[in-house]
Amino acid sequence: MSAKLKQLEDLLRPVVEGMGYTFWGLEFRSQGHHSLLRVFIDDAENGITIDDCEKVSRQISGVMDVEDPIQTEYTLEVSSPGMDRPLFRLEQYQDFAGHQVQVRLRMAFEGRRKFQGVLKGVEGEDVVVVVDDHEYLLPFDSIERANIVPVFE
Repeated sequence: MSAKLKQLEDLLRPVVEGMGYTFWGLEFRSQGHHSLLRVFIDDAENGITIDDCEKVSRQISGVMDVEDPIQTEYTLEVSSPGMDRPLFRLEQYQDFAGHQVQVRLRMAFEGRRKFQGVLKGVEGEDVVVVVDDHEYLLPFDSIERANIVPVFE
């Protein structure tokens, strides 16, 4: 996790959790003079509504205005992680063991960067994904992005 992501998470996690929601994770995309900050919130019991996102967005905006951790213009989005939820922490990978997952690595591992298969779990600092009966131990630090793949039967 980059220093900027860590700083933003340390600032925003207490705000989200203080409002009674689960802080799922965040994305920060710096795009020159205009950036995007996307904060994912969850509520396992009640789900997330637009009103929830709006309330959290107002609180986060206030904190961001005071603390000013992003020096350029940015857009703030507050969202539910959704059915194709991104995975940010090792615990989330463990919690979703048995689900279909899509993983993109920063650099190639065994000749490829993209993996889609069944998330088996976590071993130490590695995420275990089974693709076509082959088990891959993907170093957590090398994962650029990972999402659950919804399966509809």
